[in-house]
Amino acid sequence: MKTGIIILAAGNSSRLGRPKQLLNYKGKTLLQGVINEALETNCEPVIVVLGANAKEISSQHQNDQINFVINENWENGMASSIVAGLSTLIKNNSKIESIIIAVADQAFIKMSNFNNLIEKQKETGKNIIASAYDETMGTPVLFKKDYFEVLLSLKGAEGAKNILKQYPLDLETVAFEHGGIDIDTETDYNNLISQQ
Repeated sequence: MKTGIIILAAGNSSRLGRPKQLLNYKGKTLLQGVINEALETNCEPVIVVLGANAKEISSQHQNDQINFVINENWENGMASSIVAGLSTLIKNNSKIESIIIAVADQAFIKMSNFNNLIEKQKETGKNIIASAYDETMGTPVLFKKDYFEVLLSLKGAEGAKNILKQYPLDLETVAFEHGGIDIDTETDYNNLISQQ
């Protein structure tokens, strides 16, 4: 199954007051950590969607193995980043069969989180495989191409979570320990650093 990864990293980190994509964790940026784990998989391409602070972020993450997509409409919300990433991916990779959507601020993500989604899909035949943590579902999440049109029609602040709610019968989950830990505030970041 040919699977691409789209890492959403376009937000302006308004609650944090500085680009969270560039926060240092274990000697690298949060975004670099996610990129590294994505590149350890057999998935390709790996696309990173940037928006706010795109120039600054891309200059610190130059890598021949990843493709940057600039979402000029990042202020419209997460849907626009999913659409920007997916439409670029489809245009350049006609044989793609599924995608995994990830975000830049899940500090505990590992290659195994991506691979577990793919394995669960093969095992169950379901077309959506989400990560489960803290009594919720979320990223990283795998969608088979049956759902590309639905993803491309997302609008505004809605992420892919709405799709998970709409198609419960075509959905399976995989546990992601510490998946609920993301970085939105200075307190979140300080808590993360204190656990290193």
